Parts: sequence; structure tokens; C-alpha cells
Amino acid sequence: MADNGVTCSMGRSGNGWDNAAMESFFSSLKTERIGKKVYRSRAQAKADAFG
Repeated sequence: MADNGVTCSMGRSGNGWDNAAMESFFSSLKTERIGKKVYRSRAQAKADAFG
């Protein structure tokens, strides 16, 4: 990750850098919005999810 300029957001056990909020967001996005749809392109999926 460091080689690509990415900072890891996960820490050791008990550390406040928890990703539960993002896991919850993506779970809801998949379940409620895009879970059973088929997209022809990445652009079409992006437009549907965030447009």
C-alpha cells in the first residue's frame, strides 16, 4: 500500500480506525440499490449508484 501512496485505515484491535461505517454503507448499497441489477459498463453502474 505504501508503495502506491495509500494509507491503511485499519489499526490494531481496539484502535479507533474502524471501517464499520464503510462496510455498512456498501452493504446497504448492494442490498438496496445495485444488488440484482446487471450493468453493461462501469460508467452505467456508477451513474446508477451515485447519479
